[in-house]
Amino acid sequence: MTHRLLLALLILVLAGCGDGGAQRDSAPPGYPDFSHVPDAVPRVEPYRRANMRPYTVAGHTYRPLHSAVGYRERGIASWYGNKFHGRRTASGERYDMYAMTAAHRTLPLPSYVRVTNLENGRSVVVRVNDRGPFHDNRIIDLSYAAASKTGMLGKGTSLVEVTAIDPRHPEHSTRRPNGAPDHTPHIYIQVGAFGVRRNAEHLATRLSQLLQHEVRIQHSTSRHGQVHRVQIGPLTSIEIADQVTATLERLHIHDSRIQIR
Repeated sequence: MTHRLLLALLILVLAGCGDGGAQRDSAPPGYPDFSHVPDAVPRVEPYRRANMRPYTVAGHTYRPLHSAVGYRERGIASWYGNKFHGRRTASGERYDMYAMTAAHRTLPLPSYVRVTNLENGRSVVVRVNDRGPFHDNRIIDLSYAAASKTGMLGKGTSLVEVTAIDPRHPEHSTRRPNGAPDHTPHIYIQVGAFGVRRNAEHLATRLSQLLQHEVRIQHSTSRHGQVHRVQIGPLTSIEIADQVTATLERLHIHDSRIQIR
């Protein structure tokens, strides 16, 4: 793995990024305000066994979690609207962009999560009943209504924290955060984690030569020993993070991950 990464960095492919020409989604006419819509109410539901099996999209295989309990992740959220309104979701239900729902690649269906916009402090509880988003660097797709309530419609994306809710004990996990965040979140892209420090330093040096962004190495200790994580950043916007990710893909570095600090 290490040798493949280092070899890939010898390929100089720094061209502009593109989205592949995918059909664009859209909002309802007039961008109606749905900030008044109540949150989804967590209730105990059996997981759909059909959605527990590994599946493949665009050559990438995803392995659903067997339980949502304890799940928490920070990353980039997007939303989907007219393009999918009325279509069947992965759970077999019809997608309703006016309902408080979401799509996730690996959480069991259905699951309940709290999604907090780290840029303004707004949060919602949604029911995850679909698969997606299948776009690099996105961890959850919100319905139009949920996106409206979290204040992310204008930008189309936001930095978020997604926390699973246990419907058996919702009182422990549905409390809202206290207001706006006390600092602007920082975006990093992690491109590798190494047990050998020299390999991390080699990768960081090559990335510094190829990219016009700061590259750092974060050192930590795990039960397996020292871990040296190579990260690009801080990056000032989601758009820049997308551009860097696209460049990494052209360098054949496919397993990068967004880190929010």
